Amino acid sequence: MPSPSSPDSSTYSLLLSCLSGLSRSQVSVDLNPLYDRVQHPNVKLEESIEEIWDKRKQDNSSLYNGLKFRHAGYSLKQLDGPSQAPSVCLHLGLTDYRTFVGTNLNPLWMNFLVTSEDDNVRCQHTSNPLGNGAIVETADKKILLLQRSANVGEFPGYFVFPGGHSEPREIGILSHLPENARSDLEDLNGKVCKEMFDGIIREVVEEIGVLPTSLSVPIFIGISQRLENVRPTAFFFLRCDMQSNEIHDVYCHAQDGFESTQLYSVSKEEIGPFTRRMPGCHQGGLRLYELME
Repeated sequence: MPSPSSPDSSTYSLLLSCLSGLSRSQVSVDLNPLYDRVQHPNVKLEESIEEIWDKRKQDNSSLYNGLKFRHAGYSLKQLDGPSQAPSVCLHLGLTDYRTFVGTNLNPLWMNFLVTSEDDNVRCQHTSNPLGNGAIVETADKKILLLQRSANVGEFPGYFVFPGGHSEPREIGILSHLPENARSDLEDLNGKVCKEMFDGIIREVVEEIGVLPTSLSVPIFIGISQRLENVRPTAFFFLRCDMQSNEIHDVYCHAQDGFESTQLYSVSKEEIGPFTRRMPGCHQGGLRLYELME
């Protein structure tokens, strides 16, 4: 049962919940152009993507476009026997931040949706970049939260877990492989999956200021979707071997400290008030953490 501090379930949906958490070896990726966004048949709606992006750039000169992995569902691997660990394959396409701003963050974002019980069909015309978030538990059993700065693209001033996106450019991906190079796909998929786990460590290090050696190996706990803007985020659980007061000391030197204004370390019992000003996808991330066995 949810605790009194549980997040508001009306703001998110859990697309995938891994109760025991999955290790790197239990997660695979299928990067495929079949999972890319489908253009909307409404020409005016498609044209609004560029218009929205141009307007956002005028308002915030720090915005820049970049390639992202697009969430398009997942498949569960059948277990061969009781000793076999469960595994999941994430279906990923490619998209970019400009298209995310112009579809998911478009004031008319609901017009991009298709009526369907299948979330992947419903969101086929939206960018849906797969964000990432980290539930970091300190040595003194506190959870780390950041308050976002005023100049970020989404939810300025809100409380969030460390995170961002795994970056295709980190592993040299600029586009999908051509058909004559599809034999290299298995190797590429392995690199993408590794980047998902490496990427969340990188986000924590850059936003919090801790050393990578202070963090445990991440485990994947699921995917939460913010209902507003149908925004998906993959969440991971990590432990940090530092006390919360030690982490506060290094936070002021964090590489990406400009993205936030303050670091909070709170217990499970203290987190309730923060959820009232937390994006739905991060409220869902907290719920995934609560559900862990």
